Amino acid sequence: MSTAISNTVALTGRSLTHILRSPDTIITTALTPIAMMLLFVYVFGASIDTGADGKYVNYLLPGILLMTVASGTAYTAYRLFMDVSGGIFERFQSMPIARSSVLWGHVLTSMVANLVALVIVVLVALLMGFRSGAGVVAWLGVAGLLALFTLMMTWLAVIPGLAARSADAVSGFGTPLIFLPFLSSAFVPTDGMPGPVRWFAENQPVTPIVNAIRALYAEQPVGDDAWLAVAWCGGLLVVAYFFAMRAYHRKID
Repeated sequence: MSTAISNTVALTGRSLTHILRSPDTIITTALTPIAMMLLFVYVFGASIDTGADGKYVNYLLPGILLMTVASGTAYTAYRLFMDVSGGIFERFQSMPIARSSVLWGHVLTSMVANLVALVIVVLVALLMGFRSGAGVVAWLGVAGLLALFTLMMTWLAVIPGLAARSADAVSGFGTPLIFLPFLSSAFVPTDGMPGPVRWFAENQPVTPIVNAIRALYAEQPVGDDAWLAVAWCGGLLVVAYFFAMRAYHRKID
């Protein structure tokens, strides 16, 4: 076990070093969500009725945070694909290192890189007027939900990273996930949406996650949204891990 941990730490350090040498990865990851936040707050914000008191940036931030994670995990898929297509992956398999360390190195790197990107987005939101009087417990709840969502998305990204046959194919992984918040309560309440769209928006995983995060930092009751958010993230994490490991064994066997 200690060998697997030390191997994972070494491979995580390798991936993080690549990111430090190319910080534009994190900047690009945070740039699109920040641009969306600027657009919606300063162009559309005054015309959007959220039915809630407070600034629109407070309402908008949870969806922007999820978009940031989706954008970051798209890079995780791309980095893993480059290791596979470049032959580094096979070279690691031929060396006396724990097999699981190769994947966990990418997973832990994704967690760290997304954490940095999330901090950048929150700092920009603070400059735009975001404020919260939430206590430590509520913020720990927000951090826990975001960590669980990031872990789920990362294992989901491992699948195309291992199975894609071209860089173009793997690059498109994050696009539908980045735009999924548009069909949720991330930007506007679902009440005004047409029937089928409203049904989808209220029953897809983004909505309870967004609602739970928004309620936590607004110091409001989370209701069933917290449990639904954990159930969606936990369930999808199990499914994503299963198919990621299946793709991994096909790759190394």
